[in-house]
Amino acid sequence: MSPGEPPRCMPTLFMGVLQHQELKMRERGFAFLFRFAERIVEDHEMIVEVHSKWGIEEGNRFYFRKNYAKYEFFKNPEIFFPDHLVSLSNDSNGTMNHTQILQMFLSSTAYPEIHGYLHFKEQGKKTWKKMYFLLRRSGLYFSTKGTSKEPRHLQLFSEFCSSDIYMSLRGKKISGVPATFGFCFKPYKAGGTRDLKQLYADSEQSRTCWMTAIRLLKYGMQLYQNYTQPYQGRSGGSFLSTPMRSVSENSLVAMDFTGNKSRIIESPTEALSVAVEEGLAWRKKGSLRLGTHSSPSTLQSVPSAAAIHSSQPWFHHKISREDAHQLILRQGLVDGVFLVRDSQSNPKTFVLSLSHGLKIKHFQIVPLEEEGKLFYTLDDGHTRFSDLIQLVEFYQLNKGILPCKLKYYCARIAL
Repeated sequence: MSPGEPPRCMPTLFMGVLQHQELKMRERGFAFLFRFAERIVEDHEMIVEVHSKWGIEEGNRFYFRKNYAKYEFFKNPEIFFPDHLVSLSNDSNGTMNHTQILQMFLSSTAYPEIHGYLHFKEQGKKTWKKMYFLLRRSGLYFSTKGTSKEPRHLQLFSEFCSSDIYMSLRGKKISGVPATFGFCFKPYKAGGTRDLKQLYADSEQSRTCWMTAIRLLKYGMQLYQNYTQPYQGRSGGSFLSTPMRSVSENSLVAMDFTGNKSRIIESPTEALSVAVEEGLAWRKKGSLRLGTHSSPSTLQSVPSAAAIHSSQPWFHHKISREDAHQLILRQGLVDGVFLVRDSQSNPKTFVLSLSHGLKIKHFQIVPLEEEGKLFYTLDDGHTRFSDLIQLVEFYQLNKGILPCKLKYYCARIAL
């Protein structure tokens, strides 16, 4: 950034977030709080320009956190645009793969249509309606007659050029709301939250598809330039080419350095054996170190080896299933984002919460005791680990029974 240039959003994995922390909404004399709705501040946006769109009374704030899904749709468009929500415009013929559909979003001629049912409520009405919506370049429309796409049956719901799209982070249902996956349009310098146009989808996949498509239609090729900018000059820079991966995205591999030459351990069984041996040696060294420099009274206050996971950044102690869902959601629904937490239903067990395929899955980690020794397992004892650190490290290298490897840990505070 050159001297005197207004600050921009931080690029790549860090996502600038504009958050509505606490906005009072009033409807028919009833006041409630619309908390934790936020939008991405794109890499090309000037912070001062974004700030200028705020109303004086709005209690908004900026902060930055890692979001691994910020540009994930360029890498895996098939996850973000399921076939049942996407159709081609009348100007296009035949079938197209997901990459070609993504190219259509970035072009200025043809376009794919996102269509499906969403819940919305008309101003002044108490009840929510489930209507058929259609997304086009000119805006978001809903049909007044079933699933008809005829122009006389389409009514404009919101434009993109004069509003921003926000995602609601309220995972649990709010009283009276028909679904949990909410998002809304907020006009620039709106007169208050009464001007918010709220929508709810029936699934996370549906909400993600709508919001991703709106980002692409709103910003077009600028998003792709934001995505490739950190890699320009190092790769060919061709349209939708794959940029060079950063070091943090490279897969972890198990290595053996005991011989004259190092080698990659490809066998999962051998990798597990090495991990167990290293873990036991590490614990033994730790106990010897404590025995040398600590008094007996100090040893009693030192946590047992079984609790060494408590200091790990991926361990979140006693948080709820819903809190785990929200933490992972705010760091991106990318395959491999994970955290480990205490189980609320069984205090003796733990839970591995993992993102895969735009869904968050939960796996119970069960402790086993055999011959006076404590082990942990995800697969009913077939694979055992002496502590949770070994378990996490193993599944970072091997998929095992999980749908994917553990790739990105979810920070305790997603800032």
